Amino acid sequence: MKNLRDRVQGGETLFGCFLNLGSSLTTEIVGSAGFDWVLIDLEHGAGFESNVLSQLQAAEHTPAVSVIRVESSERQRVHRVLDLGAHGIMFPRINTPDQARAAVSTMRYLPEGVRGIAKMNRACGFGSNFESYVASADRSLLGVVQVETEESLNHLDSIAEIDGVDVLFVGPLDLTQSLGVPGQFNHPRFLEALSATSLAARRFHKTAGIILNRPEELRSYMELGYRFIACNSDGGLLNGAARALANSLKSAGIS
Repeated sequence: MKNLRDRVQGGETLFGCFLNLGSSLTTEIVGSAGFDWVLIDLEHGAGFESNVLSQLQAAEHTPAVSVIRVESSERQRVHRVLDLGAHGIMFPRINTPDQARAAVSTMRYLPEGVRGIAKMNRACGFGSNFESYVASADRSLLGVVQVETEESLNHLDSIAEIDGVDVLFVGPLDLTQSLGVPGQFNHPRFLEALSATSLAARRFHKTAGIILNRPEELRSYMELGYRFIACNSDGGLLNGAARALANSLKSAGIS
């Protein structure tokens, strides 16, 4: 089992890319491109749970580790993708410590959590590595909670101190919207939130994460202490490349 959690806890800077097309082919392309992790997006992406298996299979033979953003932290939604073999879960819109505690509990077996035990699933090798998977899963699966609202900023320490919350991941668009400064990524309120999130993560030996709007922002975020960093998505990369090619052809007089 690929262990992204060990690398996160070891303080590595890890780069990822979102997958929002629900495609096993773009999963394979992005996973082979050199990213440390990929994020299969079930919250805002075009794919469904029925697409997750083929995406996980495509990523399995690449260096990238698969994390899945669930559309909610309901136990059944988390169990489904973990049993399929996800290596981590991203939980959107976690506002309070109680929500964070409930979310990460769905990733862990009793007595530490509420995850149900099943033997004949892909994560357990359809029974062939059941004992080793159950023994290691609680300590190897990565838990990522998103900081996306002003309310979550009021509980950063209480969320960060929870065992199983490994990454505090800022959602810039939602957070600036919540702060009343939509899309203003240089606004003092947003910059203050970025600093507070990073400080809370460091205080409890956790990791701060974010998705970049542009690669040139990387240095400033790393200086703030961000180490779990996403840039773009499969859909965004394809859209950008297609438009750039079309524009270059037209500018060269080819239509």
